[in-house]
Amino acid sequence: MILRSALISVYSKDGLEPIIRRLHALGVQLYSTGGTQDYIEKLGIPVTAVETITGYPSILDGRVKTLHPGIFGGILARREPGHLAQLEEYKIPEMDCVIVDLYPFEETVATTNDPAEIIEKIDIGGVSLIRAAAKNWKDVVVVASKEEYRLFLDLLNEQKGEFSALNCREFARRAFKVTSNYDMAIYNWFNEGTVDTSFKHSIHQSEVLRYGENPHQSGVFFGDFEQVFDKLQGKAISYNNLVDIDAAVQLMREFQVGKPTFAILKHTNACGLACRDTLLDAWQAALACDTTSAFGGIFITNTKVDKATAQEINQLFYEVLIAPDFDPEALEILKKKDQRILLKIKSFELKTRAFRSLLNGVVEQDADLRTETESDLKAVTNRKPTTKEVEELLFAAKCAKHLKSNAIALVKDNQLIGMGCGQPSRVDALRQAIAKAKSFGFDLNGAVMASDAFSLSRIVWKLRTKRALQRLSSRADP
Repeated sequence: MILRSALISVYSKDGLEPIIRRLHALGVQLYSTGGTQDYIEKLGIPVTAVETITGYPSILDGRVKTLHPGIFGGILARREPGHLAQLEEYKIPEMDCVIVDLYPFEETVATTNDPAEIIEKIDIGGVSLIRAAAKNWKDVVVVASKEEYRLFLDLLNEQKGEFSALNCREFARRAFKVTSNYDMAIYNWFNEGTVDTSFKHSIHQSEVLRYGENPHQSGVFFGDFEQVFDKLQGKAISYNNLVDIDAAVQLMREFQVGKPTFAILKHTNACGLACRDTLLDAWQAALACDTTSAFGGIFITNTKVDKATAQEINQLFYEVLIAPDFDPEALEILKKKDQRILLKIKSFELKTRAFRSLLNGVVEQDADLRTETESDLKAVTNRKPTTKEVEELLFAAKCAKHLKSNAIALVKDNQLIGMGCGQPSRVDALRQAIAKAKSFGFDLNGAVMASDAFSLSRIVWKLRTKRALQRLSSRADP
């Protein structure tokens, strides 16, 4: 299709001038409203006011300008004899192009709490124009936001005002994304108090993933990834990467303050975790927990990655490495393998509400942001735990919290030396944890254990003898 007419009604004029001048140079008839019309006229470009079509001025403080059959008929008419005859009968001009930039609703919400001001930034005519043009994409090109100005101008220049069906469909796809995100932002504002505020301000953003959990599943991420991370390099992040990255951040949040800590995760579970005086020691201790599972894992730390640690990490294949910062020398080493994802985390803060899709709906609940402290522990044995034992028990409780139930975490010297998770029986999880610890050469004598047993948030034991281990691994119920 070749553009012969265009309706322009935008809030933001940034980047609009070259489009208007190019449309005029191509002989496109311009129609416009209010402030946009004034803007075009000041450029010295002829433009027709929509009032000449509708027979009505802008009314109700600008709430009604384009909502009229004379406008929407020209947008929605299929370019076929029956529809074209009706346009001619009612003297309605065809609209081959619609350029709209909506009122800044989200920006207004972010800067004021005045409901009256916010309500006035709910765009009605603009959204209606976009949806009408996108619906009739086979005959109309729609530019739904200033973010699309550059693409539209490039095609306008390259193709001299002619747009293919593929071009039109792509602009329509983008247009419906704009309106759906806009509607979601408005819904979230009206839904104040039900949905976490930070979630509301990010859910409108989305990114299409390569695929979902499996290659035959499509996937979309709704959220603002860049609010949490600076991606320094690496391949496109997949659905499974996102799931593991989320698990890694939730785990390391428990250790964000304190000694250097390193964690290695596979399929959302920590297979290695250790706190040490230096990051290199923490990395080596975390890796020693399970050298087999670490291959292809997600790595995360609570402190800046230095050169010495980077050299060691670089010897192992991994999917993602997350850290608050990287020394320049460390980054130079790690970037040599350009497919590996390097993420600089900006904050370990998490959403206060959690969501999960179930059946034909979504469950919303408080996020599990509680971290046990010494004041939460109650000794029920005659011998009270030592200060070091309490420290180890709290470390183990954090580990168990982030393992799939049934969860068992065996800890010694602030190192996760054995873990069992995702088993239908807690006894099986315990046996798995003991077997893993032994397979990597750890002495369990003197270790502590944490579990998510039953309704209790954590249950912990001190393991002192081989006989105690045997009793625990054979009991039907810890």
